[in-house]
Amino acid sequence: MGSIRRTLRETLTGLPDAYWWLWTGTLVNRLGSFVVSFLALYLTLGRGRSATYAGLVASLYGLGSAIGALAGGALADRAGRRRTMLWAQLCSAAGTVALPLVSAAVPMAVLAAALGAASGASRPATQATMADLVADEDRARAFSLSYWAVNIGFAVSSAVAGLIAAHGYVWLFLGDAGTTLLCALVIRLRVPETLPTAPGAGSGEQSGTAPPAGIAIVVRDARFMTFVALTFLLGLVVQQGSTMLPVDMGRHGLTARDYGTVIALNGVLVVVLQIPLTRLTARRGQVAVLTAGTLLMGWGFGLTALAGSVVAYAGTVAVWTVGEILYAPASMSFVAGLSPSYARGRYDGVYTVAWAAASFLGPVLGGTALDHWGSAAAWGTCAVIGTLTGAGSWVLLGNRRPAEAAVTGPL
Repeated sequence: MGSIRRTLRETLTGLPDAYWWLWTGTLVNRLGSFVVSFLALYLTLGRGRSATYAGLVASLYGLGSAIGALAGGALADRAGRRRTMLWAQLCSAAGTVALPLVSAAVPMAVLAAALGAASGASRPATQATMADLVADEDRARAFSLSYWAVNIGFAVSSAVAGLIAAHGYVWLFLGDAGTTLLCALVIRLRVPETLPTAPGAGSGEQSGTAPPAGIAIVVRDARFMTFVALTFLLGLVVQQGSTMLPVDMGRHGLTARDYGTVIALNGVLVVVLQIPLTRLTARRGQVAVLTAGTLLMGWGFGLTALAGSVVAYAGTVAVWTVGEILYAPASMSFVAGLSPSYARGRYDGVYTVAWAAASFLGPVLGGTALDHWGSAAAWGTCAVIGTLTGAGSWVLLGNRRPAEAAVTGPL
């Protein structure tokens, strides 16, 4: 018991109060993240729409999220992190309330895309704020705790959403909007603006005017864009947890309940292992942690080629979940460290787009590979991609330069 208290104390102390308020707002928001998870069910069961239409709306939501991430990152660097988060969350809450009030197909699809854009716009600003608030040496721990909060909120909201939906889908939308507004209130009252007023503010440079919020500064950073490309490839692999995995399990005679049991292990392990693994890797180099996480994710999905029972599938999920736990905070910390302080929103926006693009293309590519190549080749490809991505990450980070030296001046 004493060692557990010591672990918690060393993991949770030393971070600024503003970070914890932002962490609390994130947790509250995720506790009510009902709509995205149940949108397809709402459209098919609640509105009587086809599965094709539900898939189209989900894709439009993802497309909107990608566009919103780019716009939100630029706004976070120009208008301010705090202002961007507040406007994005207010728009998200308004869109969430409006969605069940719309019945026509085209307006509903457009509104879903707009809702995705509002949701996507908040993420770069949130990540940039965390990076601004926390010292360099504490960033990996801070992002790890944030990722922990997101998964706790998702696990609770998934469990509660089914009970709420039994009383009517409209309550899901109202609950989601309510927690989003509560998150906005926490940020409005407790989280300060952290946008630097000069390139590299806080690092000793003289004061000046922040550079324009274009993305040229990001696109010209060859090392970062290479990392974005590697992230996209890894994202294609990660998407197979919700596409190829259930289909492959079905082909082995397993049921939807079996898949639910297996995939639930992912959330449970994140909640249970995030803090212990954060402490275990605290003194490890960022290169080693990021590479290990990438390899474990790739190999974990690759091992699915050998699975045929619930226990075996659960074992593969455990492997790639440990990789996910290592990779997620390390990658966010890397993005924060590589980006100049005055351009963090733009860097985070482009990084978020890599995941959004993978979520858009991953399901199609995974299903096609499974149908045309077969299970062994499809999962083997995941292992190959994971290995190549891990090797690329090792080379990329091994030659990393200081963040503020990435750009010599405003662009």
